[in-house]
Amino acid sequence: MDFLTNINIQFYIIAYLVGGIPFGLLIAKYFAGSDIRQSGSGSIGATNVLRVLKESNPTLAKKLAIITLALDALKGISVLLVGKFLGLSIETLWAIAIFAVIGHCFSPYLKFEGGKGVATGAGVLFVMLPIETLIALVAWFIAGKVLKVSSLSSLIALIALLVSSFIIHPNIEGIKTHAPLLIIAFIIVYKHIPNIMRLFQGKESKVI
Repeated sequence: MDFLTNINIQFYIIAYLVGGIPFGLLIAKYFAGSDIRQSGSGSIGATNVLRVLKESNPTLAKKLAIITLALDALKGISVLLVGKFLGLSIETLWAIAIFAVIGHCFSPYLKFEGGKGVATGAGVLFVMLPIETLIALVAWFIAGKVLKVSSLSSLIALIALLVSSFIIHPNIEGIKTHAPLLIIAFIIVYKHIPNIMRLFQGKESKVI
């Protein structure tokens, strides 16, 4: 068990455990008495918080969705900032980012179920690639306003982030590869497979 004394391993575990905290589920249960896994898409993210709770209390639903979005993003950001403060290597920081997203998508507290990884992914990538993430957020906002389909807006934002990262940072500083970013993108796309199938079938619901 000596490997557990390695600070990198410790941070990987912390990132996974913190990333796995299901804020959306906890907030909806505490403030609205609703288990969002039983309705809507069954996801624990901000979109499903809004989708499930807006029928009974639209104002509360919006507030709780915003809080969920912020907390899900902060999960990865917080661990990364502590790691940066302690002087961890860029390679370790990228691994922390990946583990935070894995934790959110495959939470140890929910029998390895979880959310879509968008907010947590945006959080960690804002720390690692701020310019590209801002571009993606603009794309997400515009797509969301025009299309009003959360999953499609998120996937468009992801594409914008990937494309801009290859243009702005052909070789990502410190690691000379886009592999960590592609891993995070793969996880997010994988978690969106049911949404993608519904999009092709014309059955994906809109968020009004």
